Amino acid sequence: MDAFKKHTGVVAVLDRANVDTDQIIPKQFLKRVERTGFGEFLFFDWRYHEDGSVCPGFELNGPQAAGASILVAGKNFGSGSSREHAPWALLDYGFHVIIAPSYADIFFNNCFKNGILPIVLPQSEVLRIMNAASTANSAKDQFSLTVDLDNQTLSDGGELNIRFDVDPFRRHCLLNGLDDIGLTLQNVDDVDAFEKRRPIYMPVVAALSV
Repeated sequence: MDAFKKHTGVVAVLDRANVDTDQIIPKQFLKRVERTGFGEFLFFDWRYHEDGSVCPGFELNGPQAAGASILVAGKNFGSGSSREHAPWALLDYGFHVIIAPSYADIFFNNCFKNGILPIVLPQSEVLRIMNAASTANSAKDQFSLTVDLDNQTLSDGGELNIRFDVDPFRRHCLLNGLDDIGLTLQNVDDVDAFEKRRPIYMPVVAALSV
């Protein structure tokens, strides 16, 4: 997993509450087990019409959201089933940061495990970001933010400067690019030492044949 320290990116606004994982990555695309290749199917039912043509009214399809890597959304983002494919799809599409007032617990945890930073902010602060993005987009400009995990701040380089909180352990893992496997490998010497000193038992089948 790549380390996350500071990220500057274009903001896409999805001003919708209770966006569930079946909208993030619909069930018909869950047949694969690898983590890559899901980005093209992100929000598939909203991004495309039934005939496969692009839906121009969907927020992420507008020019102001082109190349966005920071997603700002409504409350209870990632609700529904506990599919890990949801953060896989978001990351593969290009999102590294999500900002919302609240998240579904399993989705929230899965984001950290896959290198995405899900930031929780009060509704009033989320609306400030959405309004700033709307103002820029109305002027045909893209809106960008810099997210600094080390100092736990986000800024637009102007008046918008917001501090956010992150669990210290999760912050440590993101800053150092540690997923569950990476955490285990930090103790590989202890694991090897245990394996060397533990008794070697004869398999049951071999023992019965003696």
